[in-house]
Amino acid sequence: MDFENLMYGYRLGSRAMFTEPRQTPLGIMGNMLSRNVGSSLEFMEHREYLPGDDLRRIDWNVYARSDRLAVKLFREEVNPHVDLLLDVSRSMNLAGTKKGEATYALTGFLASVAAESRFSFRVFITDNGCRTLERSHLTPLDWEPFDLTTTASPDAAFRQMQPDWRPRGIRIFVSDFLFMSDPALIISRIANDSAVTILVQLLAQSDAEPPEQGNLRLVDCESAERLEIYLDVLARERYKRNLARHQENYHHTAKRYGAYLTTVIAEHFLETGNINELFHLELLKYK
Repeated sequence: MDFENLMYGYRLGSRAMFTEPRQTPLGIMGNMLSRNVGSSLEFMEHREYLPGDDLRRIDWNVYARSDRLAVKLFREEVNPHVDLLLDVSRSMNLAGTKKGEATYALTGFLASVAAESRFSFRVFITDNGCRTLERSHLTPLDWEPFDLTTTASPDAAFRQMQPDWRPRGIRIFVSDFLFMSDPALIISRIANDSAVTILVQLLAQSDAEPPEQGNLRLVDCESAERLEIYLDVLARERYKRNLARHQENYHHTAKRYGAYLTTVIAEHFLETGNINELFHLELLKYK
């Protein structure tokens, strides 16, 4: 457990907040007003009556003044919650990179942003299925320790046991997505019945930009299988094309399910402490 980087990220997150969910379904009662129409007591606006509307929402005062039927619309109240699913496979702690440090820092960052937003928060890890990390609703120093050593892929963890998601909450999955799976199977499981789904692909710089050329020893993070190869220009370009195609596949699938996908480079995040795209997408905002 890397408490140092976990708390480093937690301090970084204190300057940001989540924006209120825009897709929360109706009928949630809580402590924050969303942009959606719902059933709280704060009046929003009138709308012309349509067949099938609840007759109890007709504003008879408007009818008396204008001889037209109009219904009252109210803001929806929500109680925002964040469920974070964290890939704790060995590939998230790639040797010779800052990927492991960034995984802990990013987890702390998201926990802190939830706390600053006054959102409830919980972590699931892909270890023996997608299980709840004990005490993750508290500050990171109180969490159950965890390591990035699991040999099973997130896809296998999903098939073993799915997370006990909070319905209509914000769901975030942090992974490198460098495992074999149908993106639709992964994303649909996360997006189903969520208010907002955010996929954060965390890569080391060497994941995104492999060395120029030379002899390499590759070690499979999950199976520990070793492979000696010579990386030349053609092999490097083939790797980059395959990675780009893999990312594009995830982007298209995420869009289909209404999810947001962003790629974060570990070394850059540790240096800047920022995820610019989540601010550009208005999923996060500065305090």
